[in-house]
Order: sequence, then structure tokens, then C-alpha cells
Amino acid sequence: MTGLAPVPPGFLASHPEYADTAALDLLRANEYSHLDAGGGIYLDYTGAGVAAESQYRAHADRLRSGCYGNPHSENPTSRASTELVESARRAVLSFFNADPAEYAAIFTANASAACRLVGESYHFRGRRCVLTFDNHNSVNGIRQFARSAGASVRYVPSRGGDLRVSFADIDRTLRGRGLFCYPAQSNFTGVQHPLDWVEFAHSRGYQVLLDAAAYVPTNPLDLSVVKPDFVPVSWYKVFGYPTGVGCLLARRDALAQLRRPWFAGGTIQAVSVQGNWHVLAEDESAFEDGTLNFLAIPDIEVGIRWIQEIGVDLIRRRVRSLTGWLLERLRSLRHENSRPMIRIYGPTTTVGRGGTVTFNIVDPTGVLIDERLVSTESAAAGISLRTGCFCNPGAGEDAFAITRRTLRGTIGRRPRTIDDYLTRLGLPTGGAVRVSLGLVSTVEDVERLVAFIERTYTNRPATTTGLAPRLRC
Repeated sequence: MTGLAPVPPGFLASHPEYADTAALDLLRANEYSHLDAGGGIYLDYTGAGVAAESQYRAHADRLRSGCYGNPHSENPTSRASTELVESARRAVLSFFNADPAEYAAIFTANASAACRLVGESYHFRGRRCVLTFDNHNSVNGIRQFARSAGASVRYVPSRGGDLRVSFADIDRTLRGRGLFCYPAQSNFTGVQHPLDWVEFAHSRGYQVLLDAAAYVPTNPLDLSVVKPDFVPVSWYKVFGYPTGVGCLLARRDALAQLRRPWFAGGTIQAVSVQGNWHVLAEDESAFEDGTLNFLAIPDIEVGIRWIQEIGVDLIRRRVRSLTGWLLERLRSLRHENSRPMIRIYGPTTTVGRGGTVTFNIVDPTGVLIDERLVSTESAAAGISLRTGCFCNPGAGEDAFAITRRTLRGTIGRRPRTIDDYLTRLGLPTGGAVRVSLGLVSTVEDVERLVAFIERTYTNRPATTTGLAPRLRC
């Protein structure tokens, strides 16, 4: 346990594996000291990971060591960039244990751009688009491409207090053929949906888009075992830097079936203006629009090496321990009248879940404390957490028990504002509080959050006085 920071009484008794992660405390002190420089607490790893100082140094050292040009050429600086980009591409495939003969790694701006790439190019005509309620809006947006092509769009609901998706509902919904989209881990509840749905969907004639953006920062994804057709990833969520670079991992046979609705610089072998024809490139560049971010993409390989040196399993064990402790501590909070202070959405144990915990604080009478108030007061206390609905409306609707019948009652006229919409739905608030743990989170981070909640909201009545109107969700 050398290097393990002090922990609360009873913590190691209930979470003994935390003691084996002491190396991460040393890493935080040596490579992530900027997290503690201002005295704040970082609890938004689902929003973005944090970068090590060595990652920034590696970027600066590389730029100082040579000149790198636009990779769409054969000159020396262009070749230097191309070699680094292709090295990063190989590193990505290796990170996911993906056979280069079976999978392609396509660089995008982020996971959202990867989802759009699939949606705009997928042949939906005569097929179905099936999505789980629990999906990020970047995946939900694929339904617009499907509907434009005349495809049937179906949603599979989440059920029960854990807000999990039932396999029986998956079984009932996967009829015909088409594209099935779901997250490996919910960015709202932290629920980890079964990876074996991929093989089941394939057996039903569906291709699968597995959103891995919230999953891969703390979990391994082996594409030699689980073989989705499309996997969107945002690298800043995995290791913090670089931002603005994501990836679409795609099975080559599925990629060959995509039909791009346009072409751009770098995506074609040849094009004629007067002849009105074009021929797309035969490799990944057909899907990489224009000039790649060639000064940032090499940093992906740096980040991957960094995570591999630390060990994904070590990160996962720490996050699992801290998530269990956070859930226990939140459930233990009580007002003086013995009523609970916290309402958790999703699993209340670490079974089948990741390190994303979403909840509302409630007052002594059971009324929800407005998340806008929590946002303002936690920020003033130096706590970086997330409030709102987290770009996942389906999980939010399930969490707040908003039914289709309830929604029908709001369609009579378009709401003027979000607050007007919430009033019609009869909701006391418009979102929740999300805390997410990651690479170098510590038990002290959890304890400081819990102390803030207890100090600020015990016995405090709910109020909306003085809160600014909601401008977006």
C-alpha cells in the first residue's frame, strides 16, 4: 500500500481492491498536479478525461523536433505527417485488438462526427433503425437519416429502478433487418449494456453501432471477441488530450456498404467537373473529409501508450471501488427527519455499471432541489460536475417517468420556453446532477463532494427563487 493516500474508516474493509491502486495516487501527484493546483474537485470524467503533463510535453517536443506538412502530398514534410498519422491508426487498432484486415480506423472530429458519418451513409431504404431509449443524442440523431430514407424507426425502452434495457424487449423489437444502435455504457446512468447483444443482433439480420464513448475510458473493448460493425469513440474522453479528434472503428465489410452522399478534398481518387463523375478512394481516406488534424492525431498514440502503461484494469478497479463508495455515501445521507437527501437514477450497486452516477438532491419534504441551484453552488465551491439532461433524453424521460401519454399532452401547441415545457409535463425540475469518476479520482474527491452536499442541503427547503430561466437542455 506504499503511496496510498489516507482513506476514511471502513472504506478499505468494503472496497479492499482500492489498496492495490496506490500507484494512481502517486501518478496524480506527479503527473496530474494541475487537478489540485486550484483546490477544486474534478468529477466530470464522462464529460472529458484529464491529460497528464507528460502528454503535453510529448506534443511540444514533437512539434519542436521537426516540420510537418499537409499529408496530401509526397514531399518530405507531408510524408512525415503521413507516417505519424498511419502509426496512430495502427495504435488505435492495436488498442482494441482489432485485426487490420477486418477493421478500419477512421479519424473524425469526435464520436458525434463518427455517428453522423454512419447515419448519412447507411443504406436505410427498406430497413429499420432500432435504438435503445438510453442513447446519447449523437446516436439519436441517426434516426433523422433513417426517416429521411423512409425507414421505420423503433425505440427499445428502459425498465425498472435500474433503468436497464430488457433483453426480452430487444428480442421483440429486432425484426426484419437494419441498424441497431446502443451504448456499451450509458452516459446518464452508468448502466453497462450487454456486449453480447452485438452477436444476437447479427443473428437477427442487423448491423450494430456500439457507442463506446463512455465505456472505453475505464473498460477494455476487445474487437477480436465482440464485433460490432461501427464503434464511435472520442479520444479526449479516454485520456484528456487531444480534443477535436475522434474515431470510427468500422468492419471493412460494413464500411464497403456505406454510400457517402458527397465527396470532399482527400476523399476521392479522381473527379471530373465537366464529366460529372467522381471515384472515391478505396481506403479509410474516403471517409476522412479534407485535411486531417495531422498535428493532433499523433497525440492519440501518445495517449494510448500512456493508458496501456498504467493499465486499463488498474483504472477500472479504482473507478469501481470509488463508485461503490460514492453510492454508499450518497444513500447514507439523511435530513434530520430521517428522510433521504438523494434520489439516484440507475443502479445503486457496482454490478453491471460504470463510474457515472446521476442523482437529484431532495429537500426534507421530498421535493427535488433544482439542478440549476446545485450547478451554481457547486461551482462556487470549486466542484466540477455536470447538471442537466446530459444529451440523453431517453434515459432522462425514463428516470423522470415521462410516458408517451404524458408527452402527447404537451403537443397541442409548441412550448415557448423549456420552463414552459417542464410545467406542462408537471416536472419539478429539468434535469439532474451527474458525477463521474475516472483515471486519477481519489476517495478524497468523493468525501469532499459528500461533505459539500451534506453541509449545503441538509434540512434546506427547495426553492426556485432567483434562478435564471433554462435556455437549453
